[in-house]
Amino acid sequence: MTADQILTLLVLAAVVAALIWDKVRADVVALSGAAILLMTGVVRPVEVQAAFASPAIMALASLFVIAYAMELTGLLDRAIALGVSLCKRMGTKGIWLLLTMIGGVSCFLNSTPIVVLGAPVIRDIAKTMGQSPKRYLMPLSYITVLTGCCTLIGTSTNLLVDDMARVAGQPRFGLFEITPVGVPVALAGGLYLLLVSGRLLSKQWEGEPSEHQPVDPRQVHSAQIGNASLFAEPRPLQPMKAGIAVAVFIGAITLAALNVAPIAATAFAGAVLLILLKVISADQAYSGLRPEILILIAGMVVIGIGMEQSGLAAQASTLLISGVDGLSPLVALIVLYVVTMILTELLSNATVAVLVTPIAVALAESLAVSPRPFLVAVMIAASAAFATPFGYQTNVIVYQMAGYRYMDFVRVGLPLNAITCIAAIIAIQYAFPF
Repeated sequence: MTADQILTLLVLAAVVAALIWDKVRADVVALSGAAILLMTGVVRPVEVQAAFASPAIMALASLFVIAYAMELTGLLDRAIALGVSLCKRMGTKGIWLLLTMIGGVSCFLNSTPIVVLGAPVIRDIAKTMGQSPKRYLMPLSYITVLTGCCTLIGTSTNLLVDDMARVAGQPRFGLFEITPVGVPVALAGGLYLLLVSGRLLSKQWEGEPSEHQPVDPRQVHSAQIGNASLFAEPRPLQPMKAGIAVAVFIGAITLAALNVAPIAATAFAGAVLLILLKVISADQAYSGLRPEILILIAGMVVIGIGMEQSGLAAQASTLLISGVDGLSPLVALIVLYVVTMILTELLSNATVAVLVTPIAVALAESLAVSPRPFLVAVMIAASAAFATPFGYQTNVIVYQMAGYRYMDFVRVGLPLNAITCIAAIIAIQYAFPF
């Protein structure tokens, strides 16, 4: 290994260790790792600049503004009232019904804006019902990720893998071509969340601060993702502005889903349009931003760039191909899935999709089998990142909204990783034979 590769590996290990230690703000940890890589020359200033100006950052910031506009128009308060009414009739089952409905929407719309909008609703309903939001916010994130795997447009990862596969000479995927794999994976994961996740987190609820107790500082020192104060004040419903905000949101997502323009462009245009139409003022739009989460994601992207620039990612790819030489296609598929899943826990899902998709095609060709099952494995594994708060953007959003610890995601996410892996491999064999 080169000096840059060793340094990058050390920085990555230190960042993960610091996040597990959980004594320093998560965004500061990510920025510290990025700064070390920048100062040592592993990454260049222009690459750091690109990370902070990436489409993901632009899209997320814009979606935060749109979500805040919906809150200001009283739309979220109305949704909360309806949700509370439903849950009063159905109890805990009502909350799980809401999660299922949100998951259904995530089959066709990007999961990030859905969680941005849905997390405050689920959180406040849980509190109204006298239950901990921790029981439901992590499942909310996981469910939207799982259901996003059910269609080609359910997540940007699927679209990115499809595009990279096309560049490699493979035919495009149909809208519902991956559904026979995505649905079993989502059902298996959802059943686990319903029956098991609460018990795995139950110890964390003991001694949890109530509305009348001071909040444990250890729960608020990290990046304040989903700042509760932005959604605390009741807002009267303004039908006209609420209708405009919903129309802009649906329009932005629809245009992106139809590939008219990237989500970063449509969401940004939607946020600006809301300001021009005076649904939200410019000052209010700035208040709706979450700088901590944006900085956190950007810092992690820089570390991912460091892995690419140092050659650490390429070296891992070479090892993967040589490691499965002579093995059966099924074993190679399992190895590819597991490696992709592990990389997604460390890097962004988009980065992993770009890096691993060409490897998947090359691996299939080296085994003289169809690349289709390998590409589907990359789609699922590059989204199914449940063991850390940073493998997927929706995990980051709920990370601090409910006061989770890093190890909460490890405790609940590792078994979910195993369950979805098994379900995916079985389903792929039937839906996409070698």
